Amino acid sequence: MRIDKFLWCIRYYKTRSIATEAVKKGQVRVNGDIIKPSREVFPMDQVVVRKNQIDYLFTILDIPESRVGAKLVDVYRKDTTPKEAFEHNELLRFAKDYYRKKGLGRPTKKDRRDIDDYLEDSDQELS
Repeated sequence: MRIDKFLWCIRYYKTRSIATEAVKKGQVRVNGDIIKPSREVFPMDQVVVRKNQIDYLFTILDIPESRVGAKLVDVYRKDTTPKEAFEHNELLRFAKDYYRKKGLGRPTKKDRRDIDDYLEDSDQELS
């Protein structure tokens, strides 16, 4: 089975065209090699899919005949993605501080409350 069709069948991508584009961009590797969308995959191949800044690693166990339900995905692949990949993504999410670019208009209520809390805290530290 083609790698783009396989990724669509096991629900890594919503459509085959999105899976094909991901493979063309080099976001998918099979056994460590950058591949083309037409590359055939077989059981026991190691696949790495880069999606949402996470490298998903899995081993192909079997080839489905067509797209499978979400509950049956684990029959066709063995997920070996390390937990550190997901933890790193969580850290990235928390590291993005909320900021407002200059000239975006008046502050929202939440922005105003944050400013007031900051000013109250700084006044208490000076006292």
